[in-house]
Amino acid sequence: MHIPSGASQTVELLPFEEALALSGKNGGYDPEKWLYVPDFYTEYRYILGTRGRNPLICLGVNPSTAAPDDLDNTLKSVSRIAAGNGYDSWIMFNVYAQRATRPEDMDRECNQRLHRENLRAFEYILSRIAGDGVQPSVWAAWGAVIEKRPYLPDCVRDMVALGKRYEARWLRAGKCSVKGHPHHPLYLRKDEKTVDFDIEGYLDSL
Repeated sequence: MHIPSGASQTVELLPFEEALALSGKNGGYDPEKWLYVPDFYTEYRYILGTRGRNPLICLGVNPSTAAPDDLDNTLKSVSRIAAGNGYDSWIMFNVYAQRATRPEDMDRECNQRLHRENLRAFEYILSRIAGDGVQPSVWAAWGAVIEKRPYLPDCVRDMVALGKRYEARWLRAGKCSVKGHPHHPLYLRKDEKTVDFDIEGYLDSL
């Protein structure tokens, strides 16, 4: 369980570029296998994933307690779905970078600085994949939790705009909810296949 120590606006925030430059230097995991930014446990997380040329980017709402070699059930499912759909790696990313096991504990108001740094992290991932000549694949996987805070859909809109620069392909796995929310990674079949997701139509419906 991770309960935030307070609003993220009160936390000392390491900018993404600085956190990336330091990543892999704290030890405790194999930096040749894992991408972990920041690479220490704190109140926020930009990136957690495995290294490869063609990763599946899974986009949840917010990070919880997972870390390299210590995956929770959600991340174990993400890893299985990525492998089952032909990806050589996976990256767990989030609409909002504040760690909170219970979404009810997330910031009441959007921390714009945290959001900007999270967007820098997202662009880094997209640019790295596209730079290898691969179309980025973004799996929308936030479920109904997107309704927990009114700023979350706008955060997604910013990510969609970034994705257009790199011709990102948006996907879902499993059935959407009655309200059209893409399925959360938990409780999906091990052999679930990803399919195209109309992210713009979905956002227009929110």
